[in-house]
Amino acid sequence: MSRLLTNRPATSGHHRLLILLAVAVLARVATFGNPVVHVDEEFYFFTGHSMWQGAWPFVDVWDRKPIGLFLLYAVPAAFGFPAGIWAYQAMALASVVATSWLIARMADRLGWGAGATAAGIAYILWLNLLGGQGGQAPVFYNLLMMGAAWAILESDRLRRRSMGLVAMALVGIVLQIKYSAVFEGVVFGLWLLASEWRRSRSPVALILYGAALVAVSLLPTLLAAGVYAAIGQWDAFLYANFLSIFHRNPDPLAELAGNLGQMVLILSPIVTLAVLGLKRTWRADAEKTFLAIWLGAGVVGVLLFRPWFDHYGLPILLPACTAAAAMLGSRDWRRRYTPALLITVALAGQIVLLSLRHERGDATEFTALSQAVGTEPGCLYVYSGSTMLYVATRRCALSRYIVPAHLSRAREAGATGVDQDSEIARILSRHPAVVVMRPPYNGERPAAHARVLAAMADGYRLTAKLPMGNETISVYKSTR
Repeated sequence: MSRLLTNRPATSGHHRLLILLAVAVLARVATFGNPVVHVDEEFYFFTGHSMWQGAWPFVDVWDRKPIGLFLLYAVPAAFGFPAGIWAYQAMALASVVATSWLIARMADRLGWGAGATAAGIAYILWLNLLGGQGGQAPVFYNLLMMGAAWAILESDRLRRRSMGLVAMALVGIVLQIKYSAVFEGVVFGLWLLASEWRRSRSPVALILYGAALVAVSLLPTLLAAGVYAAIGQWDAFLYANFLSIFHRNPDPLAELAGNLGQMVLILSPIVTLAVLGLKRTWRADAEKTFLAIWLGAGVVGVLLFRPWFDHYGLPILLPACTAAAAMLGSRDWRRRYTPALLITVALAGQIVLLSLRHERGDATEFTALSQAVGTEPGCLYVYSGSTMLYVATRRCALSRYIVPAHLSRAREAGATGVDQDSEIARILSRHPAVVVMRPPYNGERPAAHARVLAAMADGYRLTAKLPMGNETISVYKSTR
């Protein structure tokens, strides 16, 4: 196995991609076909599906994520349910394999070929520890950021501004998938400007190049804003994308500390290997300097954006796994410690997946719940539970606030552009045919849960109580 993980680039060539594909399939197969891998992905899929019905994100379906993420999910959603679930997970798999291959290629480039394949495998395996087992946004945009980093190195090597523009164009696309990549994008841009200054020493050339870099990086966002302005929905776009986040209430300090501590615990081994690898092989090398700065930027970029959910740490894996190749392929590591580390992480990842399936549920439980909701006429209100039910049952929604937490969670009070209680009351006044509720959860507003539960006592009957992971979901149907 050690030979498989640490072979030189001259002998690994076409085999490396097959190795990475095999590892990725084995690492992620437990999630294939499961429509409830993560609540975020359920909502992204719902929104992508709704766009085919004419819905506009931020207007007809409210959220803070950029429209690029929903356009991405609209591709698999076109296949419907359940084929679209397999489609988005296949897209995520392809993205993971391609990203890991680029990590290995960059490790080759930096002189760490002996650990390059192991670095790519490490990326694949660490995803399962950080919520990247499905189709979280970084699973997709990490590929683009890796491509941007490669283009920056090529820009320096070839002394071509065009490659720098390509890099920042990729960053611009990433920003329309997740705005939190902005800090890394700024650092990438500053590196390109520093390189330009070293080459030209011309203030005019620097200003013009900087303006061009800013323009291409902002172009996708400006295009999205322009489209919404053209349809008369500029205010909706502005509030959802840039203003609402500042109105969100902070989570309790203990919860934030727990989230951050968990992320640090999971990332510390690979980041430590990255730092040791850079230190061990350090010399006055521009490409290694860029990688070290990128690693620092990735860490700072994550720390800037609370509440530090596990998948927020996924972007750090790009520079960390690349730099870790120096240690993973070193003579004293590659025969013993590297295989042991990767096997340990692989097993830990599978334990995490099994634990999450027990916690969140699986395709079988979701199918039973969907059948209990039924496909008869009438709209559905998922007060709390899986938003994938809207897609699976083909029932209409009564509000643009599809994410249950936007109306029921305390931290969203005053941060969504609507009074939470008023919107819940409006939905209930329209007498949805089916209402779905999970048990009370941490962070939920007790008054909201009590309001909906009280409404179920008048004109509704409990028709099913079904398991979904470690919870029991209640299904109420109207008797009117």
